[in-house]
Amino acid sequence: MKRRQFVFALPLAVIAPGVFAHHGWSSFDETRPLYFEGKITALLWQNPHVELTIVLTDKLALPGDLAKRVAPAQSRPVDGAPILAKAVLPKARGEWELELAPLTRVEAWKVAKPKIGDVVAAVGYTFKDEKKHDGKHIARVEYLIIGEQMFGLRSMPL
Repeated sequence: MKRRQFVFALPLAVIAPGVFAHHGWSSFDETRPLYFEGKITALLWQNPHVELTIVLTDKLALPGDLAKRVAPAQSRPVDGAPILAKAVLPKARGEWELELAPLTRVEAWKVAKPKIGDVVAAVGYTFKDEKKHDGKHIARVEYLIIGEQMFGLRSMPL
């Protein structure tokens, strides 16, 4: 029996090593939404989800109107306003990897692919106590903000 399990697991480990290393969405602390803003230094515009690496701006501050901004219609009646009102700044500064939704959802929202050097903002979640994962600060993005437009990446657009 053990030999059969090994024979089955070995091809999976070779074919999809990222599957074994991936942390899953449930490991993020959704009790503490964080506000990020920074310059993009790297991006992966692909599945399983889009990733933006940003360096937080030197003078990172919560926008005074963040709690009053209107969340996209899909999340407005559920949790949009409370998430924005509860957002705080991350304790850790420097580089953050922002994990967005799958590429199909990002494209459904018609998010224009940003360029390295562009500044974006986001509200999302990280691990409890902002612990690093695989040596990186990682956040799952709930809302991506580009200019004045906010995209609710947990849902599809209406």
